[in-house]
Amino acid sequence: MSSSASARPSSSPTFSRPRRTFVSTSSARATHAQHPPTHHSQLVSYPSPSSTRPEEDDPDDPEIEFVPPEEAVLDMTDRAAEQLRAVAQREGNPDAGLRIAVESGGCHGYQYKLELAKEKEPEDYHFSHPQIRPSNVYVDAVSMSLLKGSAIDFATELIGSSFRVVDNPQAKGNGCGCGVSWELKL
Repeated sequence: MSSSASARPSSSPTFSRPRRTFVSTSSARATHAQHPPTHHSQLVSYPSPSSTRPEEDDPDDPEIEFVPPEEAVLDMTDRAAEQLRAVAQREGNPDAGLRIAVESGGCHGYQYKLELAKEKEPEDYHFSHPQIRPSNVYVDAVSMSLLKGSAIDFATELIGSSFRVVDNPQAKGNGCGCGVSWELKL
């Protein structure tokens, strides 16, 4: 008999279970992980009433209410800015960026339309991250009043990666269950 076997009490065998440890993340840290810190983007340029006048007045066109430059605020996470810089480098175009528009639709009334753009349009507000460049975000004059104060993030999940508009102060609640549409605060 070995010495290790004789050192155990012979009354009942002892089974060694792996010790299970539970780690919990504080809610503050969990929230921080979901919403990384943002920076106020710099407003590079903004439209003027003369730049958006159509040649013909179309009664179906919405009335444009310009957001003054001091109120045109958009925040951006570092990871969104890094992704925008990668897009511009991949395209070989420093003017490439993210175009954000708000359209009517969805079950709550409004939805975001996000697409890559090759350049700024005359009716766009142009934002850039304060340190990471190029990181262009373009918002049309009609949508700016519905987006002012929002944050732009880039999220990577198991099902894919995408740019997102988060923390929109103009939106009521968390939007619909599918996460596509949102309701305007009145």
